[in-house]
Amino acid sequence: MGLALEILGLIVLLGVHVFVTMRDRRAALVSRIGEWPYRGLFSLASIVGILLIAYGFAAYRAAGMITVWNPPSWMWPASIMVAAAYIPGNIKRVLKHPMLAGVKTWAFAHLCANGDLGGMILFGSVLAWAVYDRITLKHRTDPGGPPIPIGGTRNDIIAIVVGTIIYLALGFVFHPVVVGVPAFGTPA
Repeated sequence: MGLALEILGLIVLLGVHVFVTMRDRRAALVSRIGEWPYRGLFSLASIVGILLIAYGFAAYRAAGMITVWNPPSWMWPASIMVAAAYIPGNIKRVLKHPMLAGVKTWAFAHLCANGDLGGMILFGSVLAWAVYDRITLKHRTDPGGPPIPIGGTRNDIIAIVVGTIIYLALGFVFHPVVVGVPAFGTPA
């Protein structure tokens, strides 16, 4: 039951995000229902997908994981990349899409660290989506939003500090409290 809910959540969450890459279909829907109703439906579907994933993955873990491997984990760079998406500097200039790079790093690290079937489905799906989305960005003709000014080294330092704080908060607070597994010294 847990894996089924996790998979359903992944279909919902990644499905709406894949829909965004279908620019003509997205534009047609926005013109039919309006920008704000579209954003509301997108947000609602994303939240439902995340909740299904979280509940399904928790139920799967509670029922007993199906371990496939146990390699080491690492997450600090992913947190810095995500921060760099919102505090653009040279990191953003080099990576172009640091949020997607961070998501790919996060998913890959968790995929490596969680050698169980549910983890493989969850993190493998998110990794596949992030790779797909990055590929589609190379072929989009629309700007995808207003340009974000890119700072320099100062913003990189801020992104590293903020990313480190996010990493520590996820590792010491979120992981043990929400996921129920310590992030440091054990599988993520």
